[in-house]
Amino acid sequence: MAEAERIIGTPDTPDAARNGQHPEEGAAQRPRGKRRIAVLFAVAAFAYALDLVSKMIVVAKLEHHPPIEIVGDWLRFEAIRNAGAAFGFGEAFTVIFTVIAAVVIVVIARLARKLYSLPWAIALGLLLGGALGNLTDRIFRSPGVFEGAVVDFIAPKHFAVFNLADSAIVCGGILIVLLSFKGLDPDGTVHKD
Repeated sequence: MAEAERIIGTPDTPDAARNGQHPEEGAAQRPRGKRRIAVLFAVAAFAYALDLVSKMIVVAKLEHHPPIEIVGDWLRFEAIRNAGAAFGFGEAFTVIFTVIAAVVIVVIARLARKLYSLPWAIALGLLLGGALGNLTDRIFRSPGVFEGAVVDFIAPKHFAVFNLADSAIVCGGILIVLLSFKGLDPDGTVHKD
């Protein structure tokens, strides 16, 4: 447990104090919350940009064209407009999904102030980037503001069509579940239940 705390950093017990140093001597070595926030926003910006660029290419090159087979009929790229949630459910609730995405973004931004864990910064960055990607579609794509359909294009055989924002959200969610099972908190503390 001490090794995990040393790696992720615990704001209440700086590395310097645990190693017997005076706190000011180890201040430069101590993980800083600002670095974790920078990682969160860098991951979010990367995920968002990748999603945005991929959707622009799909709309320009693939929409209104036949699907492109990538791995036989097991994986193809096919432009689909999805007004609902995952798997096309809830197409009548597009405005609600827009509000939920906006709330997720606000919660992550507020949680960022207490963030001292690098793995949590990566997980929240993936969630934030994915939520921003799909929210952009819901705000700016037709049929109208806050009612826009999300551009999906990754179509595995016998599975729902999705996009890179969905992938970022799922990966971030899985990482959060794993971190929770390991007892790692966003503030960098490690707990045992």
